[in-house]
Amino acid sequence: MRSDGMSASVSHRDRPLVRLVLVCVATFAVYLDTSITPVAVPAIRADLHADVTAAQWILDAYTLGFAGLLLTAGSLGDRFGRKVVLLTGTGGFTACSVACALAPAPGALIAARAGQGVFAAAVVPLSLAVTSGLFADPRRRTRAIGVWGGVAGTAVALGPIIGGLGVQAAGWQILFWINLPIGAVALAGLSWTLPPATVGQPSHNSHSVEGQSDGAPGTLPAGTPTNRAPARRLDLTGQLLFILGSGSLTFAMIESGRFGWSSSIIIGLLSGSVVLLTLFVLWEIRCPQPMLPPRLLRIPAVAVACIVNFLGLFGLYAVLFLLTVYLQETRHLSPAETGVRFLALTGFLGVASVGAAAVVARLGTRTTMVLGLLLVATGLGGLILVEDAGGYFSYGWALVLLGVGIPLSSGVVAIQAMMGAVPADLAGTASGTMNTFRQFGAVFGVALAGVLSPQRGEVVTSMHVTFIVAAAGALVGVVVTAVVLRERSDRASRAVPAVEPQQSSVA
Repeated sequence: MRSDGMSASVSHRDRPLVRLVLVCVATFAVYLDTSITPVAVPAIRADLHADVTAAQWILDAYTLGFAGLLLTAGSLGDRFGRKVVLLTGTGGFTACSVACALAPAPGALIAARAGQGVFAAAVVPLSLAVTSGLFADPRRRTRAIGVWGGVAGTAVALGPIIGGLGVQAAGWQILFWINLPIGAVALAGLSWTLPPATVGQPSHNSHSVEGQSDGAPGTLPAGTPTNRAPARRLDLTGQLLFILGSGSLTFAMIESGRFGWSSSIIIGLLSGSVVLLTLFVLWEIRCPQPMLPPRLLRIPAVAVACIVNFLGLFGLYAVLFLLTVYLQETRHLSPAETGVRFLALTGFLGVASVGAAAVVARLGTRTTMVLGLLLVATGLGGLILVEDAGGYFSYGWALVLLGVGIPLSSGVVAIQAMMGAVPADLAGTASGTMNTFRQFGAVFGVALAGVLSPQRGEVVTSMHVTFIVAAAGALVGVVVTAVVLRERSDRASRAVPAVEPQQSSVA
């Protein structure tokens, strides 16, 4: 009897589907926070007496922490084991969510949001790495990654409406309290079901960051002991230079409205960011095991994927930030009404993510990316009509075009563009690099929106300037994609299985 009971317990713990559900629960919380918070910004500002720059930091602190550690998270999983890093990320993200809900002042909230982003950087790549190792059969692994991506895309799509309804019904704190039960379930379940951490796992699998599954027939399930070489050493110097340089640049852009571009603080931060980022590049060239191998960005398909993802997320997050403030503080709409209006964007983003692989199969990667970027540019250009008094339907169509264009120009489409050209040992790092560019696109989208379209009292001024600049960036992406992306890479991409259209295109 005891033996039978123990066998049943072990059998239950070893079910891959149970692990997949729990991994998806943790992933849902992380991706929900990328789109649920913007709708709450006006309510947070009013309650905590925060200014406009603080509102920008509430969004960018999360994204900056997320982007800054994405490249290192996979190496941490290799070094300490996926289970340890995934559980640390899930637990830390949940704890920081509670700290956000309890924050008594803007500074405390911004710090807690930065903590959320840091731990989210561990959850996303490691949850995908665990998902990709649940099944030895390539087809079942493909379906599992598709489920993972579907959950991520659903979380992004639901964020604005859940955020709007939550703020209106119970206050902005509920948006962070909701992560407590979700995180607790994920943490307890993963602690019980994941096998003991195994270090030294194959880097091409454990580095499958945000949207890349190697698909190799011999990939072992997570936790299977291997005789592979030990994990790469952490590039701590590169990581520190990268965080300090990008953080200084972001701080200068956001705080320029407070201090002025000619102030010694802003000039010093801009100069310091140039020095630090230059040192980062020089260090990565000379480092024996760099976190961002320079040879990677010399591959045309990788360079295009990074540029396109930066430009796409730049426009998307500028829209999320500006429209939220405009609709609630200038037009005096409720949070719920604001969330409903964003469904045209996030809903079509999710639908287009699902269908992106089919479009690539018919048109090819380069043509699909060019089409997507043109839709993004048209949508951003159409949003200049927001400031007219024509009502929602005068600009709702532009949100639809933006929602459709983002998945078609980035995510799995961009991944397919570079997979045929990337060496197997750099496949995961290439995906992590691309997603780092995505996140920094979001960071600078919010930061530059505050510079180009400053808020004066309750009025957001010159929104059309931000939208035109973002649209111009998308058109630059069109030219770069058409000129640089090679036909050979485009044809090779068609041979890549369309395994994760949903998750690769989420914001």
